Amino acid sequence: MAIAREHPLHKRRSGRNIGLALVLLAFIALVFGLTIAKVSGGGSIEAFDHTYRPMLDPDTLIPAEE
Repeated sequence: MAIAREHPLHKRRSGRNIGLALVLLAFIALVFGLTIAKVSGGGSIEAFDHTYRPMLDPDTLIPAEE
């Protein structure tokens, strides 16, 4: 015997699930858009911890004191 009527609780859950799905899709679209903008910018993709440090000449290093 199949259940013929749908309980009002199911309708409310369905509405919440659809709303949550839309919010998650919007978040995914936002992250995707920001990623595409960052990658297609053509600039440096390095973060702030990758600052430019010129290589030191080993002959100019100060010797360690013993």
